[in-house]
Amino acid sequence: RGRLVQSGGGPVQPGGSLPLSCLASGYTTDSRSMGWIRRAPGKERELGEVVAAIFTATGSYYYSKPVEGRCTVSQDNGKNMVFQQMNNLQPEDSGGYYCAAVSGVRWTVRAPIEYGDWGKGTQVTVSS
Repeated sequence: RGRLVQSGGGPVQPGGSLPLSCLASGYTTDSRSMGWIRRAPGKERELGEVVAAIFTATGSYYYSKPVEGRCTVSQDNGKNMVFQQMNNLQPEDSGGYYCAAVSGVRWTVRAPIEYGDWGKGTQVTVSS
């Protein structure tokens, strides 16, 4: 199994932007879905929401409806770094954000429970 190291997160004012990044290592295939999952307060991360995901083999991506138009997910040429840039953040965007990965798939995975590898998570708090 692979390893995921996240960076980014923290407090931000409403309307602000916040970049997140995730370094993946130990994977033998680039056919994997890399997702950014927001965990709601008091709930397990596997019951959260995939807000964005990218299928590393093709670069195809997915955004949840609440973040569509405000979020960009991308990867580096080596397909080991995944980035999320979210703009115009609002208080409802607050939560724990996890980078997650699942291999052996053929498209972006949109259910958190299907991800097998997880980063440690980072808290994003949007408030004035």
